[in-house]
Amino acid sequence: MRVNAARVTKPATAIGAGDVLTFAQAERIRVIRVVALTTRRGPAPEAQALYDDLTPPEDTAPDTARTGPRPTKKDRRALDALRGDGDLPD
Repeated sequence: MRVNAARVTKPATAIGAGDVLTFAQAERIRVIRVVALTTRRGPAPEAQALYDDLTPPEDTAPDTARTGPRPTKKDRRALDALRGDGDLPD
């Protein structure tokens, strides 16, 4: 985690309005600017109003690995029969 580009290791590092936070979240790097602080923990929409997300938009390329629904068990048996993998040794 970084606060204003300085690496921090203490979880209790003080932050204030105008600080920029950089941290890893779910396989991506997020950059946010703190707009204001609140005295209580509130609902998510209220919390989201307290910061600006500076993270560049992620390129959402379509996943080409899977197209269409998963094959059914019947489809898998047909594929195994074509490949010859469905036979058990005697």
